[in-house]
Amino acid sequence: MIKKVSSHINQNELLLFEASSPGKRGYQLPDLDVPAVDPEKVLGDLNVREEIEDFPEVSEVEAIRHFTRLSTWNYAIDLGLYPLGSCTMKYNPRVNELVARTEGLAWAHPYQPESLSQGCMEVVAVLEHALAEITGMDSVTLQPAAGAHGEFTGILMMRALLESRGNPRKKILVPDSAHGTNPATAMMVGYTVQNVKSNERGMVDVEALAGYITEDVAGMMITNPNTVGVFEENIRKICGMLHEKGALVYMDGANMNALVGVTRPGDFGIDVMHLNLHKTFSTPHGGGGPGSGAVAVVKEMAPFLPGPRLKRVGDAWSWNYDLPQSIGRVRSFYGNFGVLVRALAYIMAHGGNGLRQATLDALMNANYIRALLEPYYEIAYKANSMHECVFSDDRQAKKGVRTGDIAKRLIDYGFHPYTVSFPLIVRGALMIEPTETESKRELDLFVDAMISIAHEVEENPELVTKAPHSTRIKRVDETRAARNPILRWKPKSTASEAAD
Repeated sequence: MIKKVSSHINQNELLLFEASSPGKRGYQLPDLDVPAVDPEKVLGDLNVREEIEDFPEVSEVEAIRHFTRLSTWNYAIDLGLYPLGSCTMKYNPRVNELVARTEGLAWAHPYQPESLSQGCMEVVAVLEHALAEITGMDSVTLQPAAGAHGEFTGILMMRALLESRGNPRKKILVPDSAHGTNPATAMMVGYTVQNVKSNERGMVDVEALAGYITEDVAGMMITNPNTVGVFEENIRKICGMLHEKGALVYMDGANMNALVGVTRPGDFGIDVMHLNLHKTFSTPHGGGGPGSGAVAVVKEMAPFLPGPRLKRVGDAWSWNYDLPQSIGRVRSFYGNFGVLVRALAYIMAHGGNGLRQATLDALMNANYIRALLEPYYEIAYKANSMHECVFSDDRQAKKGVRTGDIAKRLIDYGFHPYTVSFPLIVRGALMIEPTETESKRELDLFVDAMISIAHEVEENPELVTKAPHSTRIKRVDETRAARNPILRWKPKSTASEAAD
């Protein structure tokens, strides 16, 4: 069977295994100028094999072109907008990468003496101070490796503080608008979880909350702005209600990109929170890390911070391990240090006014998109949007088109899809966060694409439900792929399989 010719500028790429021919080599090496060594004698016969089974054999030019062509298929922040709501994916200045590669910082060894680590320790100290000022909290740890790890650290400290009072309590309240890691974290620390419903404006229902706050409640984990992109207007009252009952308030700071320089969680009553330095403060987000889930706390919780802690001894920095109430180390060494350098570079480059302006630009961009798309898509909640706006597919669903279909059609227009079907409290959610780094031109192109898709739904819904059309791989069976993933290549064994 003859395969169909691709309509793309670049041909569809074979797997290296499929391009392989016996005897091809991608390298040339001169003859040995030293006596040859028998590998079996040196390594032992159990550690030596003649060949790697089915290892591809290709020429140098085939290898180079293969990986270069694949690189052109990648969608990246250097190419265009990532409208992923709740996962801030903004362009980060390359100067921060340059700073993180400074030789004395990039090559510092965690076991080197404190006397040779003063510069690195100064970076940690200055960043902790800056984040404490930005959040309005008293102390910060940079040890946690990611956002969920920061949550885990924060709730461990909450439990430790309550235990020091004589009762760790049994329950954590979590709004239905919180990030999904929040209830998982509470369970991991040993608490049961009580779900708190949102009201018609997408905020915590304060009247319902009052009925949940009992002597068994250790605290509440609240995301603010929450996952529907709405600021909890009653946050001071919520914190006061919990504090009156001896409970604590944890804030998920994953959406801090909407608050920096505008308001400080410590000022409205938060006891402990985490920050995603890999979202808000420069390190590229996604791809599995590394990240940083810095945790900020009020003074009463500071004794329970993970150790070691920095302390000043004369004119030098030192690590203090004498922390009797500390929850202990939560990560090896002192955190993902390269991420911390980038974050400090970002903060210092912007300054206070620049950080505030970045936040205001993020808010403006999200509301610009909302205003232009509201005539075509149903906004989930009428309350003011912050850094992201959440629509539902209610209008399009009447034509048999759902949010996943719209997202796949968006790929044909050259854009990365928005966040699909999240948050779960919005049926058929389309969650869009443009961030502050996108220009009006880029936003207009995205909006034009979304409006065009809305018209397609009305005129020819099948065009959308069968999208994408211009990609090398068409729509995949996601259910089948999840249940029966093919993780290992194997050669075709029959002529009919080869023809397919």
